[in-house]
Amino acid sequence: MPSTNCAAAAQAAQLNDDQLSRLAQVARTAAERGGAELMRHYGRLASIQSKGRQGDLVTNADVAAERVVLDVLAEQTPDIAVLAEESGAAGAQDDLRWCVDPLDGTTNFAHGYPFFATSIGLTYRQQPVLGAIAVPFLQETYWGAPGIGAYCNEQPIQVSDCCHLEDALLVTGFAYDRHDRLDNNYAEFCWFTHRTRGVRRGGAAAVDLAFVAAGRQDGYWERGLSPWDLAAGVALVELAGGTISGYRGQPFSLPEGRVVAAGPGLHPRIVEVLAQVKPLSGADFGAPEVTAMGS
Repeated sequence: MPSTNCAAAAQAAQLNDDQLSRLAQVARTAAERGGAELMRHYGRLASIQSKGRQGDLVTNADVAAERVVLDVLAEQTPDIAVLAEESGAAGAQDDLRWCVDPLDGTTNFAHGYPFFATSIGLTYRQQPVLGAIAVPFLQETYWGAPGIGAYCNEQPIQVSDCCHLEDALLVTGFAYDRHDRLDNNYAEFCWFTHRTRGVRRGGAAAVDLAFVAAGRQDGYWERGLSPWDLAAGVALVELAGGTISGYRGQPFSLPEGRVVAAGPGLHPRIVEVLAQVKPLSGADFGAPEVTAMGS
């Protein structure tokens, strides 16, 4: 029986060990080339544009890195569909599919804050299979696949063994729609900050998940995410021995965009807290005009 959801998805896709190894190397190559392209533009951006929502940016570096990544995928795996953040969907989306975020952490990148990544995840029917996340400023690539495990560069990684919130360092983020909804993670951030060693907000979901996989951070929760934000990192956390779920502890759903990721000892504690938290009112965070809960 498959030992992980990633392994189950790989089995359902009828991918053997040799194919998984090859696809993991394709993902790693694509991520590293995307990351190298980002570093060519780092500190030298030619354009920064808004996609419409407050804080949702795209730069010429996003576009250039995506082009490099898509070239690798088209050359190495022409029959696998792609869902890319900037250029959208290409090919049949209900089978094997690459989920590509050429620059996760665009706002960080645009401000010269060195916390960003290129993320390449492979899914089968919406289930993460494998992935690679290049964090070029740190010269680190997180990658892995079923039967191979999870690595940072050439070093095996695993999630932390932390079991208690009071001993934990957590990480989270805030979705672009936080300005117009009450379900915005502000209350959860307060609750966990009060009950842990600390909560970090990195600004790049792929890096947050990679750090959880490596045991640098003990757990992560966030909502409002897209498949390209999650596919690679979710696979890596699971391959590193972690537990992945939705907010209520239910099986993870890539389209839902909510995730809890942690080591198996800490994961239930995070889910327990999330079940208790009620959103703040708009007046509590200086926005009494915000009354919609959202979904």
